[in-house]
Amino acid sequence: MTPPAEHVHWLFATGFLALGLCLLGEAVVGPEVWRRRAWRAYLWPGIAFALGVLMWPVMTFFTNSAIHMLAHGAWAQVLMFAGAAELGLVRGKLTSQWWRLGMPFAFVVSGTALLVHEQNTWYFQRSAFLHHLMGWTLVVGGVIPLARCVRPRSPAFGSAFALTFVVIAVLLYCDRDLAPVFGHLSPLAGVQHR
Repeated sequence: MTPPAEHVHWLFATGFLALGLCLLGEAVVGPEVWRRRAWRAYLWPGIAFALGVLMWPVMTFFTNSAIHMLAHGAWAQVLMFAGAAELGLVRGKLTSQWWRLGMPFAFVVSGTALLVHEQNTWYFQRSAFLHHLMGWTLVVGGVIPLARCVRPRSPAFGSAFALTFVVIAVLLYCDRDLAPVFGHLSPLAGVQHR
């Protein structure tokens, strides 16, 4: 017996919230203060990489179609790539700042995968609405990590980058497997569970 999709979404929401709060802490106090403890520099890239690793079991055990497997596989790969690139930069193994482009790439690929794998319309049910909203948030929000690559010490871009993850976490927490959106639930969606 597998847990409902909403429970898996809530677990990943917790991971994205932790990621966003770490980034927000770094943006508020500044990288110099944040990195006074060496382990903190590895915190958010490590969380991003771990979320990518944890996406593989989701792809394997909790998907019910090929398009869902491809979407979850794409998320796993880009999260691991972006997290690994940031870990390599923090460690000093990677020196080119071009590696920071891994995160805008991850945003655009993740947003596109969300939009492609949701086959229902916006108002079909709440989870469909949230998938569309998260997809467009990530596609449009891909500009924020790109701007952060150009101005890495900007508190405004750092805060916006962190808050993007917090917004994604809140949207994932709002997910329910079968629930109305703004009072509307498509008759094709089925009977609401609660």
